[in-house]
Amino acid sequence: MSSLLLADRLSALRQALPKLGVEGFFLPRSDEHLGEYVPACAERLAWLTGFTGSAGLALVLPDSAAVFSDGRYQVQMRQQVDQLVWSIEHMYETAPPVWMAEHAKGRAIGYDPRTVSIQDMEAFRKAGCRMVALNHNPVDELWRDRPASPSSPVLIQPLKLTGWENRAKIRDIADILQQNDQDAVLLPDPTSIAWLLNIRGRDLPFLPIALCFAILHVDETVDLFIDPSRIGSSVSTHLGDAVRVRKLAEMPQVLKALHGRTVRLDPARCPVWFALILESVDAALAPDTDPCLMPRACKTQAELEGMRRAHLLDGIALCRFLCWLETQGIGKTEIAISDHLLALRREADSCIGPSFHTITGTGPNAAIMHYAPTEEHCDTVQANTFLLIDSGGQYNDATTDVTRTVWMGTGTPPEAWKTHYTCVLKGLIALHSAVFPAHTHGYRLDPLARLALWQEGLDFDHGAGHGVGSCLSVHEWPLGFTRRPVLDPICEHMVLTNEPGFYAPGSHGIRLENQMETCLAHRTETGDMLCFKTLTLAPIDQRSIAPSRLTDAERDWLNDYHAEVLARIGPHLAAEEYTWLEHACRKL
Repeated sequence: MSSLLLADRLSALRQALPKLGVEGFFLPRSDEHLGEYVPACAERLAWLTGFTGSAGLALVLPDSAAVFSDGRYQVQMRQQVDQLVWSIEHMYETAPPVWMAEHAKGRAIGYDPRTVSIQDMEAFRKAGCRMVALNHNPVDELWRDRPASPSSPVLIQPLKLTGWENRAKIRDIADILQQNDQDAVLLPDPTSIAWLLNIRGRDLPFLPIALCFAILHVDETVDLFIDPSRIGSSVSTHLGDAVRVRKLAEMPQVLKALHGRTVRLDPARCPVWFALILESVDAALAPDTDPCLMPRACKTQAELEGMRRAHLLDGIALCRFLCWLETQGIGKTEIAISDHLLALRREADSCIGPSFHTITGTGPNAAIMHYAPTEEHCDTVQANTFLLIDSGGQYNDATTDVTRTVWMGTGTPPEAWKTHYTCVLKGLIALHSAVFPAHTHGYRLDPLARLALWQEGLDFDHGAGHGVGSCLSVHEWPLGFTRRPVLDPICEHMVLTNEPGFYAPGSHGIRLENQMETCLAHRTETGDMLCFKTLTLAPIDQRSIAPSRLTDAERDWLNDYHAEVLARIGPHLAAEEYTWLEHACRKL
């Protein structure tokens, strides 16, 4: 998309707004389900601005316009967005509602209530913005070649992989409603519905779900809103009589039937549109967290066993890939590198595909936290530089996410770069080694991943980790280890990532990432103490380590980890691959 074409799109949007009775427009990156991953037909932010990151928003006024995202995408935004017509903003340093209140000067700002959360809209109103809900999204009218909505068949996630029957889940969530004197809960998030009903789909490239909505009632019944043609006979039997499959067009009618009832909705995860309809029929809104989040995050034994199986398969693919990379990686394109790793993962029958767009960055591209090569921007791997590979697989029984940063070529990195790498490794080890009270908020553990960097005057502009789903989203609640004081508890049986990094724009980038299971360390009179057990099985590049910067305990951790990798993965490799892994896992 040329800058001129994108500028024309912004101009066309501005011309359309007065006809709708507004002077500005708020466009989030989210779709009608407020998810991180959206279908092609919902990539409205990318269509308007050119920015393709997974988190962001645009604010449009007659005389100014801004694109916002977090620290992961600051470099990418500057590469993709025409800064002659858009300003680039950091959403945590410049809050979008504050920006809008300062620039709008009392103007009426339109928004699509189907794609904006109640929480986000409240923030704009508290800032003094005049927000106007529109009957339709003006971007959709301008987007003439907009793709069709996905419609893959709904699939069953079997009990042997979930460890918890869908009928039992419905009953337990209904019990939560009963305890809180609530009549129903809205579930706009397809990942919650997938977990609740033990179903999956193929509507999105990286997230194995079927896009749908649901209402769970206190009487242990569920209204599932989806095209009925997507529900086969076996899925219908699996869902049972408690689940009423309805067309999407029936949703307003069913919502209005809740008049006078108490309806639970999660302000952070529910579009404003639902609240507007319920308020119109005098339903009592009960703002509260999605009741599926905590039970979904605390994995069953069947799900944890699936995680371990998948990480063994993932580790085999990763080790074969890293062996290949050492001898054949230089001169390959970033896309060729990504494709080879995915091909190795797909050799496992249980692999569905990638869990996100693989981040493969060579040299300066590694400093772009969420860089992903495209046909338009794809570099060739050069010698004597870092190559960062952040990738994951969706398996029938689990979701994986792992990052390794590898020194390409002979010799070792410059000493300053080895210092950076070693500080990142020290952060990985420190967070993994934590012992802490159950229900500790993740932001309290986040500094462990940064301390070694802080001591060198360095830092990184993203959280130190996040929750991971079970054949669901690679980024799942809880948010995990964040720099912001988010009150998400870390509990036993959760699966989270541990991913400190360091990024020198225009030079190099480093990230190391393992997935971890939260386990019981010991019980005390004051409560349970938890610890982490690493699930990821892949060696960490020792050529980039400055050994003198490691303590004896850190050296022992690395040696023990590599011994486990060799013992678990080695028997599954060919002879030459085993020889490579044996050297990669040598004692430091």
